[in-house]
Amino acid sequence: MKEDSIKQYKIFDVDPLLKLYRGDINARMDLYAKTKAVLTRGGELGLSELSNGHLFYGFHRTGDGAGWVYREWAPAADALWLIGDFNGWDASGDCMEKKDAGVWEITLAGAKAEALTHLSRVKVRVASHGKTTDRIPLYIRKVSRDPETGDFCGQIWDPPVPFEWNDGAWMENAAKAAGGTGSRTGDGADGVTGGMTANAAPLIYEAHIGMAQNKEAVGSYAEFEANVLPRVRETGYNAIQLMAVAEHPYYASFGYQISNLFAPSQWFGSPDDLKSLINAAHMMGIAVYMDLVHSHAVMNVYEGINEFDGTARQFFHEGARGTHSAWGTKLFNYGKHEVIHFLLSNIKYWLAEYHFDGFRFDGVTSMIYLDHGLGSSFGHYDMYFSPNTDYEALVYLQLANEMIHAARPGAVTIAEDMSGMPGMCLPIAAGGIGFDYRLSMGVPDFWIRMLKNRSDEQLGIGEMWYELTTRRPGERNIGYCESHDQALVGDKTIIFWLADKDMYDGMSVDSVNLAVDRAVALHKMIRFASFTLAGEGYLNFIGNEFGHPEWIDFPRADNGWSYKYAKRRWDLADRDDLRYRHLLMFDREMLRFGKERGIHRAMDLANLWMDETEKLLAYRKAGLLFLFNFSPGRSFNDFELPLAGEGPYNANYRVAFDSDRPEFGGQGRIAGDVVYEVRELRQGKGGRGISIYSPARTVLVLAEC
Repeated sequence: MKEDSIKQYKIFDVDPLLKLYRGDINARMDLYAKTKAVLTRGGELGLSELSNGHLFYGFHRTGDGAGWVYREWAPAADALWLIGDFNGWDASGDCMEKKDAGVWEITLAGAKAEALTHLSRVKVRVASHGKTTDRIPLYIRKVSRDPETGDFCGQIWDPPVPFEWNDGAWMENAAKAAGGTGSRTGDGADGVTGGMTANAAPLIYEAHIGMAQNKEAVGSYAEFEANVLPRVRETGYNAIQLMAVAEHPYYASFGYQISNLFAPSQWFGSPDDLKSLINAAHMMGIAVYMDLVHSHAVMNVYEGINEFDGTARQFFHEGARGTHSAWGTKLFNYGKHEVIHFLLSNIKYWLAEYHFDGFRFDGVTSMIYLDHGLGSSFGHYDMYFSPNTDYEALVYLQLANEMIHAARPGAVTIAEDMSGMPGMCLPIAAGGIGFDYRLSMGVPDFWIRMLKNRSDEQLGIGEMWYELTTRRPGERNIGYCESHDQALVGDKTIIFWLADKDMYDGMSVDSVNLAVDRAVALHKMIRFASFTLAGEGYLNFIGNEFGHPEWIDFPRADNGWSYKYAKRRWDLADRDDLRYRHLLMFDREMLRFGKERGIHRAMDLANLWMDETEKLLAYRKAGLLFLFNFSPGRSFNDFELPLAGEGPYNANYRVAFDSDRPEFGGQGRIAGDVVYEVRELRQGKGGRGISIYSPARTVLVLAEC
């Protein structure tokens, strides 16, 4: 291929190493352009306009409002009948008519239309290849579960009084905040995230509705709205990321084995309950992101979409490629245009009908590699490209990002990709995939590896700096030190790695317990380092901010279907006599300080000092000086910190934040009223700097005064 025939996308300037893979990237971009052209009829339709399958398929009132029209897509089916309590589950009189392109349709009028009302139970009987099965409609908006039999059924959702949103100002302001400057679909490789995060970094509270309550039962949308949202607002998070929103038949799947893509999970309440939660969050100034599962779907036939028209190929790959070997789930065929339309319409539905502010795309690594990234270290750029890369999946993700940002300016998209695929968060026009952020998935792995395998004296300061600051060029990350993955039974949270069994009897403020002292001190330092260094946003899993003492273990056969560990112990954080309160207060102040000082938007990060022997780390960011002393026992009475690089550092400094404050469970060893003067250093370090007291296992932040 001649040099001048190769498209020169900006991704090659952002990351020159990718020039070796121009053929792969250009092939992917060509596939994106061709797929988009076919879907939009050569540009006749916009992607947002295209993604309205939910307005055509499923159940809808006829124009006069007196009847119903129901449409389904089942290309391989031989016959379809609508059944439900409206017709006594008798299919004989309600056979659907086959239209073009695998579309089936039926119109109900008169007595039958009157009988099909809000909360009517419905299914569709599908005949295909000599077999007849009763299925839940693909676009159903509510699913019910029989508490005695466990059977699932579709329900009509047509409340007599439609839900009334009052978040108009939020929606308008979010669109204005985008300001047209952008999403990661624009021309520039330095596009700015739209919506709420155009001016404020996303500080995300990851939560599961069902386990959010302090009771051994499934929590509800209404309980979350009443009990948890105020805590989120009070602590200072500006976004929540809701897990398990789409319907899933097995509660213990954490919502990652979805069955009905357009139905909010019945485990937690009604569709209007979810709308009320989102509306309330918006009124509190909190964005709501959905943990979107388009990477796979549940294997179940009767509850889900698998083999809906009698074939696996309707939505999924056939044969071994259609089943995830580790998860036992079905894998979408992203090369099929009807599947792309179905999934894009699903995203548009959640945006339009539920006012979600963005999406965390689950399982991106599984989507974009034919081997799903299983056992791969991704230590070389060759691993990101053919023959193992699924370019059809990457094109789907490009289209999804473009559609989201077109349909909802200001919406935020986050990729859960552990592989580090280059360009994931670069604009599409620059040759990227178009996400706004990727999760810093290597950071929690680093912390767990350190805590599990190393003593405090062996903590790698240089490794820490590398893991917390290394990014794909031009791309933004959501930093975190632990998410739900680290909280599951079989693993340990950071606080449990640090304190272990001592948490059960050593968390009283009056107790003397060296293991708990160490745990509390390092818990704060690890979170603060991750918060300030690991991304342009931050994520915390529900309860981890106060060191929740228990793992997550959903009810299942192995634990006797117990809910004991599928809850959150808010009572512990609320008690003044326990040290959980100290960790909560630290988290609250950390968020306030970060927002006030603009830490996540700062572009002036510079390493000032690393000492592997003494376990010291210092850096500058947002015009502030950060000093960590990870030493288990050594405090420095007169530590000299050189202030090299950009300066001139002629100002005086005062402590603006420190982890050793008594309200954070510290010893109060760091004075806040002392002024530190920049001067010529002694001890052979050369240049100018400050001399300061640095106690063991603390972090302090200095600001100009």
